[in-house]
Amino acid sequence: MDEEMVALDANATWELVVLPENKKAIGCKWVYKVKHNADGSVNRYKVRLVAKGYAQTYGINYVETYCSLAKMTTIRAIIAMAVTKGWSLHQMDVKNVFLHGDLQEEMYMEQPPGYVDQTHLNLVCRLKKVLYGLKQAPRAWLDKIGQYLVTNGFQTSNVDFSLYVKKTNHGIVIIVIYVNDLIITGDSDADIFDLKKFLKQKFEMKDLGELHYFFGIEVI
Repeated sequence: MDEEMVALDANATWELVVLPENKKAIGCKWVYKVKHNADGSVNRYKVRLVAKGYAQTYGINYVETYCSLAKMTTIRAIIAMAVTKGWSLHQMDVKNVFLHGDLQEEMYMEQPPGYVDQTHLNLVCRLKKVLYGLKQAPRAWLDKIGQYLVTNGFQTSNVDFSLYVKKTNHGIVIIVIYVNDLIITGDSDADIFDLKKFLKQKFEMKDLGELHYFFGIEVI
């Protein structure tokens, strides 16, 4: 929880302000999760501060929420193509994924349980970044990384908007995005290495190396 608060603070996720008379602050809570490996063993314990997005009001503090997630058909097709062509498959994990999204709406939230500023009990958090639980969180993140990839030479697939392809001097490099999990492949390991380095410059990411397990699919 302390680490999460440090990350939120470093990202300038909010600022403490007096709640305007015509505004309402939504609540938040801590959510705990155990992440497992393919063999069922514990990988790590995770904790997230989650905004109570169910209290949001359409047209006031959110509008569009739809976002395109990678289709399982696309994921299977990319894996099958990589196997056929002998390409390596790599995986990356985005840390605090939704915190990278920019918040367009005016949003206020109560201070996190257990971390209330005792010198400013009457203040609330004016959100500057998207937080887990907000209805627009996935859309804001995927818009952010999508724009970043497109402005740097990638093209979006017409059949799956979470699939991006870039032509290079060596051939092509492919990236599939499923929220915070990324699959990367292509016909040049040098291009894959460059893409990983390129993404780390913009977003805080964890390189998981070669792909071993992805949404129920075990890769050997």
